[in-house]
Amino acid sequence: MTEYLFMKKVLILGAGMVVKPMVHHLLDNNIDVTLASRTRAKADKILEGYSSGSSIEWTVDQSDLLDELVRTHDLVVSLLPYTHHVTVAERCIAHRKNMLTTSYVSPEMKALDARACEAGIIILNEIGVDPGYDHMTAMEIIERVHGKDGKVDEFYSLCGALCAPEASDNPFRYKFSWSPKGVVMASNNGARFLKEGQVVELDTSDVFKNPLEIEFPDVERMHVYPNRDSLSYIELYGIPEVKTMYRGTFRYDRWCAAMDLLKALNLTAYQELDFKDKTYAGITAELNGFNPGTLMEDIMQKFKLNNDDPALMAIEWLGILDNEPISLEKGSAFDLTSDLMIKKMMMTEEERDMVIMQHIFHVSWPDGKKEKIVSRMLDYGDGTYTSIARTVALPAAIGVRLILDGKIKEIGVQIPLKRTIYEPVLKELAILGISMSESSEQLPNP
Repeated sequence: MTEYLFMKKVLILGAGMVVKPMVHHLLDNNIDVTLASRTRAKADKILEGYSSGSSIEWTVDQSDLLDELVRTHDLVVSLLPYTHHVTVAERCIAHRKNMLTTSYVSPEMKALDARACEAGIIILNEIGVDPGYDHMTAMEIIERVHGKDGKVDEFYSLCGALCAPEASDNPFRYKFSWSPKGVVMASNNGARFLKEGQVVELDTSDVFKNPLEIEFPDVERMHVYPNRDSLSYIELYGIPEVKTMYRGTFRYDRWCAAMDLLKALNLTAYQELDFKDKTYAGITAELNGFNPGTLMEDIMQKFKLNNDDPALMAIEWLGILDNEPISLEKGSAFDLTSDLMIKKMMMTEEERDMVIMQHIFHVSWPDGKKEKIVSRMLDYGDGTYTSIARTVALPAAIGVRLILDGKIKEIGVQIPLKRTIYEPVLKELAILGISMSESSEQLPNP
């Protein structure tokens, strides 16, 4: 534990599902925390059991209060929706205060780099699990390979936030331990990746088709679908030589097929619809030009499915084909689907969640040998914290401490790709029980 001459003060904006391990870690390390939340009672619950730390009721439209809070703290952590990060960053630049987020860097945030450098501050982004831990553990291996004059021929970076296997007992084999709407929203992305030197572009309608199947020891054979744009990571990771570059998301079997059917039925679309006096079955039929009275038969005929098809059984279980009245008067198909998932697919406090990560590298060495390096993390939640909360919050909390201690000296808009950032963070995470296990095997020469 660092002993500060004057107690350092950290402002955390947002008291969502992953904040608790961060707050506790900082308080345990003699750092004063102010937790600002729209609902103060939520923040107070996180601070229970600690004599230090304080809460404040705050909403994003209270710009004067935000300005005062930033001014009176040493560092600001924004766990708000990503659309608000730039507003916070501009106040941090104005008051020369360091800032940290776990979100992807937006173009608007990236545009603040020169101003952040001029102010002499760091705005450290993407310091959670995915993004975050994936970057750091990938760069550790890439720099080791390059340091021995090796080349990365193929790179797969795969991650999934899931329920533990024993809890995957619904037809989707999925339960939510964090933002349900965010998961469904992400399903509407398209994807780009590099395969054997060729760019593969998938429209959103094809993302869940033909998932990879990857064995994950101590779990099972998992399905993987591509995660947004993998191509940008070729430059970010400094591997111009790579021929296959693929970032993907782990799921148990059944999820991809079920989501593919939901999307094919236009049931994740954002277009506003009139739900007054309508049923779920009626809206599903309306969106697809089907007869509500023969909805199941029409779906089976159009998509060539049997009545015991797992994807069909999953969406039927969800309730999207029921003749139940919709309680909303207006909304989108996305609202209907995600609301039903929230109702039926949230994890209970008795169930464990799980985060799994796997990097697969195919490497060429100067002597002509080929090697496959596999690096894996398997992490379960416990009675204190969910796994997703720990693996997102603890890298960020350690980043906060290293910035306050002056051990991270970079300035500007950063993500944790530099050795000076990732090395000390990974070292401390390993002490806290978050680490990758690595194995390798020689590959036959082509």
